[in-house]
Amino acid sequence: MNSAITHILRRTAALCGLISILAVAACGQRAEKTKAATKEAPAVVRPAKGARWRDVPEKVDAGAKYLFYLHGIIVENEGIRPTSPDHGVYEYEQILNTFVERGFVVISEARPKGTDPREYASKVVGQIKRLLDAGVPPRNITAVGASRGGGIAMFASTMLKNRDVNFVILAACGDFSIYRDNKVDLWGNVLSIYDFKESRGVGSCQKFVDSSTGVNRHKEIVVKLGLGHGLLYRPLPEWVDPVIEWAK
Repeated sequence: MNSAITHILRRTAALCGLISILAVAACGQRAEKTKAATKEAPAVVRPAKGARWRDVPEKVDAGAKYLFYLHGIIVENEGIRPTSPDHGVYEYEQILNTFVERGFVVISEARPKGTDPREYASKVVGQIKRLLDAGVPPRNITAVGASRGGGIAMFASTMLKNRDVNFVILAACGDFSIYRDNKVDLWGNVLSIYDFKESRGVGSCQKFVDSSTGVNRHKEIVVKLGLGHGLLYRPLPEWVDPVIEWAK
């Protein structure tokens, strides 16, 4: 009886040993497969991160999309978060951050009071040329100007004379003396946006487009929010989304 029990115990031990060996082998195979799968899996492609600069960065990423934001005159006169009695707070910082969150390298600064629009436009042209010289394709550069900033964008377009750079004019076209005294000859891809309730003589940019010699593409959007100039004061999707589509 004892010998029979001993035999059974030996057979059981041997079987357990075999099971252990097979289990280890199976685990090893799974580990190798997992390792191989990890090695062969493609790298995760993450969306480009935006950034904010006051000027063109020293190290230019030629593959990034750059957006110049040129604010309205109220920021120039009253600082980066001014309040209009008609339109409320001009959310300059929110506007910049909105474009950063959408992946743009945003270049913008609060202009000092009394800035000459044509002189500042010349500065913007110099910044754009630095990007172009660094290998940034012109289609990856967009200058967005709101109100007085839109006038600066128009002068920059006139001076740069590049048919492929993008320009966005927000509520800046009209029969104003600054345009009568300084010829506007638009170049590039020009998007113009304004609200239908504008009451400051602001309207369509079509007459400027018609008299210009270097416009590549043009589109005009009349927003139906009834905010007038207040349209520009916040990063509303009614103007932000078309700008992003135009830029990308």
